[in-house]
Amino acid sequence: MKQIEKLYILYKQDIYIYLLSLTHNPDLSEDLLSETFVRAITSIGNFKGQSSVKTWLFSIARNLWLQQLREDKHTVEYNDLLKLYVSDSIEERLITSETSEKIKKLLLEKDERTQRIVNLRIAGYSFTEIAQEMNISESAARVINYRTKKWIKVNLEKEGLI
Repeated sequence: MKQIEKLYILYKQDIYIYLLSLTHNPDLSEDLLSETFVRAITSIGNFKGQSSVKTWLFSIARNLWLQQLREDKHTVEYNDLLKLYVSDSIEERLITSETSEKIKKLLLEKDERTQRIVNLRIAGYSFTEIAQEMNISESAARVINYRTKKWIKVNLEKEGLI
């Protein structure tokens, strides 16, 4: 339990700022921050170490925010979700509408299955949910998503959009 406490002290401010940038609501951000660490405690056994702990905590926070949006049934602009999908850091989230349009066009170049996987991921579905929906393995969903995201970034970099 002391390790979770250390992680909380180390990352609470970063995660709070991240959540605040998503929600624009300090109270909701506080609630999601608390829930992030509760979820981390309950799912620590699932952490495979394929990313940093900070990245793992950020993904929990992001998924909780997306879950909250689905529950509240707020409308979220697809372009905003595209920005979240492609970006790995807060700085990269400042993507222009031109870049969002380019991402949409790039996705249209991919096969229907890939487009569906990416769109489900953008909508906040977990890889487990995507695998069930698409009748593929979770690792296949992860690989397709990773390769597509990487391909999009390479194309955006070539055009100087990120």
